[in-house]
Amino acid sequence: MANYTAADIKALRERTGAGMLDVKKALDEADGNAEKALEIIRVKGLKGVAKREGNTTSEGLVAVQVDDVDGGQVATIVEINSETDFVAKNEKFIELANTVLAAVAAAGAQDLDAALAAPTADGTVGDVINGAAATMGEKIVLRRVARVEGEKVTAYLHRTAKDLPPSIAAVVATDAAGEAVAKDIAQHIAAMSPEFLSRDDVPADTVANERRIAEETSRNEGKPEAALPKIIEGRLNGYFKQSVLLEQPLAKDPKQTVKQTLEGAGGSLTSFVRFRVGN
Repeated sequence: MANYTAADIKALRERTGAGMLDVKKALDEADGNAEKALEIIRVKGLKGVAKREGNTTSEGLVAVQVDDVDGGQVATIVEINSETDFVAKNEKFIELANTVLAAVAAAGAQDLDAALAAPTADGTVGDVINGAAATMGEKIVLRRVARVEGEKVTAYLHRTAKDLPPSIAAVVATDAAGEAVAKDIAQHIAAMSPEFLSRDDVPADTVANERRIAEETSRNEGKPEAALPKIIEGRLNGYFKQSVLLEQPLAKDPKQTVKQTLEGAGGSLTSFVRFRVGN
């Protein structure tokens, strides 16, 4: 029997993110030699990447990098997914995320294809992710990327569990005056998940559908015909307050809307992005 201990298994799992049975088999094959076992896991992982293609990646992390550019700032946001939270909190996975984020930001990538093709010291981002998946024994994917540009850009990262990396990212672009309340608004976005910045950003077909639902609901409730227009508009406004950032009551101070908060600071907000792992 190979000579290794439970501590050796734990150490190799932490280095690779591989499953316990895979680690034990590798140590057996390597006669207890941790470095040889690591090579075995990597080789078998490379052979097993295709088998993991159908696996679900619902864990992972979000990461943000903010850089100064001519005329303002730009934030790069990435979401990287794994199959289990065990891998998501692994130092190797977090290092991978940092490498990917830096490469995507440096390349100025604005979509997945450009991000995966971004160069790193060890090939493209896609190459690095595939190599990490082989080593860690799980399917790992770069799920999405985004860029936010503005005079000032503020990012907020939220952890839903203390032992896991951030799973929610909220980034806002404001003018200089708006930066004073940008963190409060970013935290609000993380908590309240608005879909649109302003009422004008809501697609016309979405508004029409919400209006239809409001009318059908009101008629089914037997509301008076003469009162229907006012009731429908009231319900439509309720939808906007739920879905439109500027019309939502600020989480930190529900007595005022996000728009009123910005106006109080004499500032404006031009765009935002919210990522939540798996959503």
